[in-house]
Amino acid sequence: MNIAFYAPLKAPTATTPSGDRLIARMLIRMLSGLGHNVELVNSFRSYDGKGNKGRQDRLKHLGERLADRVIRRFENKKPDLWFTYHLYHKAPDWIGPKVARKLGLPYVVAEASFAPKQENGPWAGGHAAVRDALGDARLVVGLTEPDRACVDPCLSADARYLQLPPFLDTSPYAKAVVDREAHRRDLMEKRGLAPNIPRLLTVAMMRPGDKTESYKILANALMLLADREWQLLVVGGGATRASVESFFAPLTDRVVWLGQQEGDDLIRLYAASDVFVWPAVKETPGMCFLEAGAAALPVVGGNGFGVPDVVIDGHTGLLAEHLNVTDFADKIAALLDNRDARRDMGVRALEYIQKHHDIAVAGEKLNAALTELIR
Repeated sequence: MNIAFYAPLKAPTATTPSGDRLIARMLIRMLSGLGHNVELVNSFRSYDGKGNKGRQDRLKHLGERLADRVIRRFENKKPDLWFTYHLYHKAPDWIGPKVARKLGLPYVVAEASFAPKQENGPWAGGHAAVRDALGDARLVVGLTEPDRACVDPCLSADARYLQLPPFLDTSPYAKAVVDREAHRRDLMEKRGLAPNIPRLLTVAMMRPGDKTESYKILANALMLLADREWQLLVVGGGATRASVESFFAPLTDRVVWLGQQEGDDLIRLYAASDVFVWPAVKETPGMCFLEAGAAALPVVGGNGFGVPDVVIDGHTGLLAEHLNVTDFADKIAALLDNRDARRDMGVRALEYIQKHHDIAVAGEKLNAALTELIR
């Protein structure tokens, strides 16, 4: 089938790495791999992060004008359905619903969230747009279970909600695991790192808000573990890098700043590490945890939002109380002190991610739902 694809928060062609961009790309790859023709309709970003009504009105007006263009383009050769990825009040879809209604297309949404408390807030217009878009949706694909409770009441009687596990292509990670020792040696040689010290890894952009708060919690937790041997590898960059580095200033000789890494370089870093650590303040669905598990890394994460969807506490990793610095430090210490536990959790993490979160597993479920929708 021919699928019109759109991501209002961040286009898959965006230059800045993020979990959101990764999931959009993986959805396109999944759908294309299933034999569908996927067209990225537009890269227009509807996001307003400051609650500026004037900016929101301008974005709405521009989005609606772009929708008119898309309608004219598709009038003679319509796609089979419209697929919007990631819908919420700060980044509503001003294009898809209008196009779908005008052309009579099934409207599909993946990863939608709806926050009733925003009804009269600074994003009230976006909130209403999300509610209306969900009312138009024939299929909503959930990637994070907690979203469903607020989304369900917005759906029409004939709409379907499909809970799809977060996913990624596990094959390149599994290959890197086979060569783990070679990747470890290569990392030590390139970075001049001492051998036989547990390598902690974190991978996250450095942005204001939840990401920066997560880095602060991680730094404070590691300061409580200064008496143990460890080294932290940090992958990421962004606007708040100076602030993030200041959090780790007392630990400067134990932190290696690797900047932004992607593709095979990033996969090799996962494979060369011992434990993945990330407090995950309001993290959904936690793609970094999927990547870590696929590379046979045990994780220490914050127990909240989308993290428990991809990490089984005590089995594939350890989940600390959300925002609790001391508990997070205790969980890291438990894995630093037990090499066998690290190894066993890593093995179980790899098996779990391959079985439940591989792109092929998710693709079968999504394809069945889309085929039924078109039929």
